[in-house]
Amino acid sequence: MAKDWITHLPEAAQSYLEGRRLDEVECIISDLPGIARGKAVPASKFARQEYFHLPDSIFYQTITGDWGEAAGEEGFIERDMILKPDMSTASAAPWTGDWTLQVIHDAYDREGAPIEFAPRNVLKRVVELYARKGWTPVVAPEMEFFLVARNRDPAKEIEPMMGRSGRPAAARQAYSMTAVDEFGPVIDDIYDFAEAQGFEIDGITQEGGAGQLEINLRHGDPVKLADEVFYFKRLIREAALRHDCFATFMAKPIADEPGSAMHIHHSVLETETGRNIFSGPQGGETDAFFYFIGGLQNHMPAAIAVMAPYVNSYRRFVRDHAAPINLEWGRDNRTTGIRVPLSGPEARRVENRIAGMDCNPYLGIAASLACGYLGLVNEERPDKSFKGDAYEDSEGDLPRIMGEALSIFEEAPELHDVLGPEFARVYSIVKRAEYEEFLQVISPWEREHLLLNV
Repeated sequence: MAKDWITHLPEAAQSYLEGRRLDEVECIISDLPGIARGKAVPASKFARQEYFHLPDSIFYQTITGDWGEAAGEEGFIERDMILKPDMSTASAAPWTGDWTLQVIHDAYDREGAPIEFAPRNVLKRVVELYARKGWTPVVAPEMEFFLVARNRDPAKEIEPMMGRSGRPAAARQAYSMTAVDEFGPVIDDIYDFAEAQGFEIDGITQEGGAGQLEINLRHGDPVKLADEVFYFKRLIREAALRHDCFATFMAKPIADEPGSAMHIHHSVLETETGRNIFSGPQGGETDAFFYFIGGLQNHMPAAIAVMAPYVNSYRRFVRDHAAPINLEWGRDNRTTGIRVPLSGPEARRVENRIAGMDCNPYLGIAASLACGYLGLVNEERPDKSFKGDAYEDSEGDLPRIMGEALSIFEEAPELHDVLGPEFARVYSIVKRAEYEEFLQVISPWEREHLLLNV
């Protein structure tokens, strides 16, 4: 690391440290669920190191801390990876007690090749496939989440947080400014933390669930936006903890409330000219626009296991609960899984409404882009646009349980070739292990209704 490395940090990180002494650097990387793994080192040590090591087994771990047998032919030897910092991601950790930076790292093997199943590398691989075609993908994620009362007992149902008024957060108050005001202190900290980290929030709104909020981010480079969502999840959790509540990104935390999605808006630019390939010279919709939608329709059933990665994810796909139950596409129609928002020709885009907020942002965005890419290169035409209420007339396009989604994913070689065959192998093994572990758990519903009645 250069001696003057701090002077080359992103502007927001330099502003955060102005007049202060940096104490610590958190060297982090996303695992498959999207949890930040790594280590914290004194700033003086970070300045002297070019890389650090973590075992590749962090990518074989399930959400419960168990392990999938994904180590390959050599067995579970926990080979060290080489983790190198991407200094463009250096960002404040403003909730800490001292002056701390976070830096996202990329994972390589000892020959210098990217680790194929590291989530950030998976997304970079997909973006590179677009680049080889002369395309630049652009995304804009929307993040939905709940602020809930502290829940220390997993057997207890999750409840909405207590608002500023002293009353629990109310449901069915979508877009209410009064409802947003209820969470004012938490939102103030979210804004302050985001500003310290250099993130631009496009807006915060109240969603339909009790204590459910949505944060929109500005459109941009997929890797950069995935980094921001990765950072934002931690930022929001820390802001909530300051005010005696939890932030949860579960797809369906409360039974009778809507679920939380990570809607992904997509457009694709011609790299050389910057032209949106979804719009023609006269502003009309192009073949590429329809091919991208066709790719989403045709390949998302195989990608659902990545965009909806847990058993809870499938509880979100419920009719009339602000979540898609189909792969229809429509113009300005929120009942379809694929929506074309109102826009002018330059901003023409396609919104994928399938992905849950519980997915790893790198993998969710990579899978969505992969589906669109396959549509573009294979010139896949979509069905006719859907008109009317798709909840009423269309259902059954999506797998409804995790096991079914994994089976479809495992039989999708075209998708594997885009995301990376080694990633597909590891992901499938780890998710199978996780699903099998879940199937060993007897639920309260089973005890209540089956114990004495069958």
